[in-house]
Amino acid sequence: MNVNVLKAGMTHTEEDGYVGFVHFEVEGHVRKYEMALQSKKGRDWGYSLFFLDGSGPEEQIELVEDAIEDDDDLYFRLIGEAKAQLAEGSLES
Repeated sequence: MNVNVLKAGMTHTEEDGYVGFVHFEVEGHVRKYEMALQSKKGRDWGYSLFFLDGSGPEEQIELVEDAIEDDDDLYFRLIGEAKAQLAEGSLES
């Protein structure tokens, strides 16, 4: 699956832990995606997958969900994109 990350971000607070997002597109898919991320301590991640700009074909989002579940490299790459933004943001403060 050819995934192109468009934008990512993450924040951290004591109360909410790590909260982030990744906007990305998948080659051949009609809609872009958003993966919302949350982790209390930055180790075990919960996520939700959405279409970014309106609804799209259910079979395409299911393919992406399956890829994220089955492909550890893709899963950690998407989380890494968001975490990298947290690191960059903390350097500016």
